[in-house]
Amino acid sequence: MTLIGSITIPKTSWLLICAGLLAILLTLLFWSYRRAHAINPGNKAAFFLKLLALLVLALCLLEPLWSGNRAVPGANIFVIMADNSSSMNIIDSGTTQKRADILRATTDANNSKWLTMMAEDFQVRQYLFDSRIRRTMDFSELSFDGKTSSISTALKTVAERYGGKPVAGVILLSDGCSTDINQSYDFSNLPPVYPVVIGGSRPQKDISINNVSISQSAFEDAPVKIQADIETSGYSGKNIRVDLTDDSGQLVESQIYNIGTREDKKVFKFRLRPEETGILFYNLAAKEQLDEESSTQSNAAGEATMVNNNRTIVVDRGGGPYRVLYVTGRPNWEYKFLRRAIIEDEQVRLLALIRVARREPKFNWIGRRGERSNPLFRGFDNIDEEQTEQYDQPVLIRMDPLGWEDPTELRDGFPTTEEELYRYHAIIIDDIEAEFFSPTQMDLIRRFVSERGGGFLMLGGKESFQKSNYNRTAIGQILPIHLDRLPDRPTAGKLYLDLTREGWLQPWARLRENETEEKQRISEMPAFRVLNRLPSVKPGASTVAIIANEWSQQFPALTVQRYGNGRTGALTIGDLWRWGLRESQMHEDMDKFWRQILRWLIADVPERISLQAVNKQDETNQPVVLQVRVRDEKFEPLDNVSVAVEICDPLEQITKLTAEPVFDESGLYKATYIPHSNGGYLARATVTDTNNTELDSSQTGWTCELDAQEFRSVKVNRSLLENVAQRTGGRIVEIDELEKFARDLPGQKVPIAETWIRPLWDVRWISLVSFLFILICLLGEWILRRWKGMP
Repeated sequence: MTLIGSITIPKTSWLLICAGLLAILLTLLFWSYRRAHAINPGNKAAFFLKLLALLVLALCLLEPLWSGNRAVPGANIFVIMADNSSSMNIIDSGTTQKRADILRATTDANNSKWLTMMAEDFQVRQYLFDSRIRRTMDFSELSFDGKTSSISTALKTVAERYGGKPVAGVILLSDGCSTDINQSYDFSNLPPVYPVVIGGSRPQKDISINNVSISQSAFEDAPVKIQADIETSGYSGKNIRVDLTDDSGQLVESQIYNIGTREDKKVFKFRLRPEETGILFYNLAAKEQLDEESSTQSNAAGEATMVNNNRTIVVDRGGGPYRVLYVTGRPNWEYKFLRRAIIEDEQVRLLALIRVARREPKFNWIGRRGERSNPLFRGFDNIDEEQTEQYDQPVLIRMDPLGWEDPTELRDGFPTTEEELYRYHAIIIDDIEAEFFSPTQMDLIRRFVSERGGGFLMLGGKESFQKSNYNRTAIGQILPIHLDRLPDRPTAGKLYLDLTREGWLQPWARLRENETEEKQRISEMPAFRVLNRLPSVKPGASTVAIIANEWSQQFPALTVQRYGNGRTGALTIGDLWRWGLRESQMHEDMDKFWRQILRWLIADVPERISLQAVNKQDETNQPVVLQVRVRDEKFEPLDNVSVAVEICDPLEQITKLTAEPVFDESGLYKATYIPHSNGGYLARATVTDTNNTELDSSQTGWTCELDAQEFRSVKVNRSLLENVAQRTGGRIVEIDELEKFARDLPGQKVPIAETWIRPLWDVRWISLVSFLFILICLLGEWILRRWKGMP
């Protein structure tokens, strides 16, 4: 018969005899009380006291056995992991000890009795962990200089290293400030984890900068936006100052915010317009704004750490020049204003191919006797007939305000090969019919957008869109609008432009910084009169601006979409030049519009050589993988080249690496760099062919904050440790409970255990308690009988 727990009664012949005697005694006891005494509460109490005494006495005669399981000494493994990260150097509020000192005292082999008790029953494996986990013979090697607390990586390593072995559990000594753990981490293959929380619940006061994000747009007034979360602890009612400085230390902007009583997270936003191009570095610093009386005091006084008060930011403003090809069927005002708008922009270069005369059919007559060339070119110095335009060819003029670097560029008209067209970043077509392009050229434009990743914009001249038969062509395929014809009806005399909901969300479509000023600007715009009426936009396209007539009819005015790797747009207004003819401010607005739409058009267009830095913050030593993609003039992956990478660290020390090809992806080369300092890093990749001729180069920048994640929050993360314990079947163990935990641990469930059996009455305290219980029951029954006058 099995009783509660692990107490059992052996099944022997004596069991039946004892049970029979007990039954007889109980019957006599019941009969004697029923016959001799009246039924009252006192009699009942006396009866039950004697009954209990007889039952316990009978239990003693049965000799019950006490059995259980315990860990086989030395057969099971128990892992002890100690946090070696730099966050352990924090002093919590209400104590004078660092977390590191508390951990050292807890793991001191000479004074920690719980470690000795653990070693008596288990094979103890001791580890230190920060960015990586490593074995240690004792915890005297703790240095607390690790840059990260990779708790999940350490636990995963333990699970893999001891997979299939009898691991009874893991003791995790940490403050819980993990840099790599998240809720999606799989704990199913881990043994029970018993976290020991190191540190108090209230840290010293602290200011930290977290979640820094950078966004860039084509909005000219403030193309760069920086956003950061500032979290504080212990600064209730204080003023916090956040400074943004450039790489030379020059102050760009400063913001001051008063911390409320709740100390909620505050989001700081900075908007700036860098004057320089290329890779730029900025520094964000947060500190308490002291008054004049306390200005001599240090901001660091009493703060948990100053490591998380600064962040370095990298901004890539591009190098340029970005080449834009403008093709038009006639000299027009749009090109004139577009060229003037970007004439001072060193990063955008507008090259034009302007047709000044259409292609004419061959006739039997000629101009002067023996003359076969176009008389428009009569009188020029070039008298070579092969270099002059014929009557059956269009008359094209090449225009480059900065002068032609390649004299042969566009000399034969619109490009016919990938090598010629893919040198540009964007194409603008205005007022030219579809017959100007051959089917091969139109397909080349389509692939320029979808494969090369270039930008394409069609303007609303007289011979654009459906009026010039672009429907059912490769160019019509990439446009964001349908080119089906609408019935020929007059649109209206005056047309007014307005932004759509999508337009208000696009920074490059707005010309003012706030909504009120932008609405005022739109209301003052002049009316337009020329419009290509189009029925609808394609699925996935966005209408940024609409145009409405006096009858409240609305039509798409500016529509954009992503197409393959590139982007396309359609501007259906044919007389946008009217915008700049009234006032100087409107002319400036029109110029700004052209600059911003060109910036949007060329944004994210890839170069032949691209360099990307991928920061592996979750890995040991936080390596940076530099990925170099190399393409030929057709923008196809290029192999058999040499890629040299030169890195300049924050201390201006130069490191040279060689990027090796990745065999599973053509045209991709990789190099790995281990950063050692906080700050901004600049890398340049140079590609050379087999003849050691430089093909091109590319640069990128990144920032490394080795301690940023570690000190993201200085508060002890007890909830995370509780979650780890709950999901692995363990529990939180307090420091002062470690000895009791070590004492009770062998009796807990372990992989390898042995069964022990002993008579229950051999346990001294159980025998003593049983005897006292019988004595008290019999004595109580005797007292009650005498008190109530019972025989």
